[in-house]
Amino acid sequence: MLKVDKLRVAYGRVEALHGISITVATGEIVTIIGANGAGKSTLLRAICGVLAPAAGSITFDGADVTALTSPTMIRRGVAMVPEGRHIFPELTVLENLELGAYYRRDTEAVRYDLERVLTMFPILRERLRSQGGLLSGGQQQMLALGRSLMSRPRLLLLDEPSLGLAPTIVQQLGRIIRELNVAGTTILLVEQNARMALRLAHRAYVMGSGLVVRTGTGRELLDDPAVRDMYLGEIPV
Repeated sequence: MLKVDKLRVAYGRVEALHGISITVATGEIVTIIGANGAGKSTLLRAICGVLAPAAGSITFDGADVTALTSPTMIRRGVAMVPEGRHIFPELTVLENLELGAYYRRDTEAVRYDLERVLTMFPILRERLRSQGGLLSGGQQQMLALGRSLMSRPRLLLLDEPSLGLAPTIVQQLGRIIRELNVAGTTILLVEQNARMALRLAHRAYVMGSGLVVRTGTGRELLDDPAVRDMYLGEIPV
């Protein structure tokens, strides 16, 4: 479904990605872990069209999408939940969700997807007329995820979805990610909670300083002594 080949991305004169190559097959959960500053978020922003690559290519469904903008990528079936959620705090929960379907014209299907999101996140149904900024952190993350689902993505990019959330909410989020995948959504997950992310992943990449430094199945990386030492501590997994 997705192929990133020798991708280079720079902020001015500072290169953040130094020739990254990854693949995501249809139906997979692929996880990317790594320290802060490794380039994980930069990679997701390039894939979804927010950042323009300096070199390399991005292929989605067999088509070169390297130069496409975010609105075009959304129309093609790629959606991203950004780090920090970035909901619209002055808009209601319903208005935030409706914005997720901004580019869609299939009205009946949009209504169906709205009901699906509200069933998945019952608290959003309860707070439907509340301003997004009045929600708790966990509720805002659910809103950000629900908003992305309203575009009916085939590939969902998640950037640090568990950041700042309570452990019980993180567990719930993990279940939802797995359920979305089982229901047919392919997921590329960037996550600081390496243990949770690797347990969810079919395959995973470890990034460091703008490069892929390790790859394998989620289980292989959970069992990798170097990965455990750097990202998981000494606790057996």
